[in-house]
Amino acid sequence: MMPGVDMVMHLQMPPSVPAFIAKLWKMVENPDTDGLISWSEGGTSFCIKNQSEFARSLLPYYYKHSNMASFVRQLNMYDFHKVLSVEAGALKGEKEEMEFAHSYFNQGQEQKLEQIKRKVTSARTSAGFKQQFLPSLSSEKVNEVLTEVGQLKERQEDLDGRLEVMKTENEALWGEVISLRQRHSKQQKIVNKLIQFLVALVQPRGRKRPFQPRMSGVTLAIE
Repeated sequence: MMPGVDMVMHLQMPPSVPAFIAKLWKMVENPDTDGLISWSEGGTSFCIKNQSEFARSLLPYYYKHSNMASFVRQLNMYDFHKVLSVEAGALKGEKEEMEFAHSYFNQGQEQKLEQIKRKVTSARTSAGFKQQFLPSLSSEKVNEVLTEVGQLKERQEDLDGRLEVMKTENEALWGEVISLRQRHSKQQKIVNKLIQFLVALVQPRGRKRPFQPRMSGVTLAIE
């Protein structure tokens, strides 16, 4: 544990102060970590001296992670603004120092921390509606969408059922066609046999065709 961190972590904060803000205040207030983060000269902002070392050594003790980008996103969510200082006509190198300020985050004015609130997204404040009506409006919209989705699902299931019935009927029709073809083939064979049988009955028996041998170009008729 870093010197002084354990003592500062156990400082009590009013329950109305967001946890992120309370931890940030304790971190900036700790004099043992001034080499990494501290108040600015006027006390109206705080400075991070070394981003990589700050993320590696200090963030895990307060926020249980070492993600600098996540820490900065949280600052933005609570409406902290990045301060750009100009020295010798050039901006400070962002990799070396970062400075953030909030109108209610000032040295020696801990009582103002309760007024720091997380920013409300534009989706919740649009259309000019009062915020107290938004939950019911959102709930109605959600229910409406769910109802439409349910109706679409029912229609889809109905279409699936119809397609299944058509598929079954189609298979039955094909079965009947195949059965009819087989019956037709059998009947055709029977008809052919009947025709052969009738032809055999009608044709006279014992009648022979005359035999006409050919010898030396002379045809002899034998009866």
